Amino acid sequence: MAVLRMRYLGDPVLRVEAEEIDTIGDDLRALARDMFDTMYAEDGVGLAGPQVGVGRRIIVVDPREDGVQPLALINPEVVSESDEIDRAEEGCLSIPGLRELVDRRAAVVVEATDLEGEPVRLEAGGLLARILQHEIDHLDGVLFLDRVSPLKRKMLLKKWEKMQADAPKAGA
Repeated sequence: MAVLRMRYLGDPVLRVEAEEIDTIGDDLRALARDMFDTMYAEDGVGLAGPQVGVGRRIIVVDPREDGVQPLALINPEVVSESDEIDRAEEGCLSIPGLRELVDRRAAVVVEATDLEGEPVRLEAGGLLARILQHEIDHLDGVLFLDRVSPLKRKMLLKKWEKMQADAPKAGA
């Protein structure tokens, strides 16, 4: 078990569509365990392969709500969604320090494969639905910044640039 190196806004891996996974073996299960370790170390509720430099379609999710078990999903896909929109604040482990209101579908149905190769079908609402949509977006090279207005995006990117400029440099 290990904490993996996070990738941050500006890293090209975050903008590339992740590749389908066709073989589920011990290496993939170990990656999932390491992704859970990384997500918990970063105090997150979801993490996608590209966020740790792995361009493959794997996500881990733990909304830390009663009755919801942590999930590792292979090749997850939204197969249906509600018409109802839910607006809530989102952040992202790959863009720490930035948060903004984002519109998402209030409920989704996601199909995927689990770490044993078994099909999974999830009907999710609330926070779990939001997390699943956010993490599946990562697999498609989409960030939550892409889900806000152009003006908000510009403001958030300026804030990010300032935060990066003000951050202490390694070895300084």
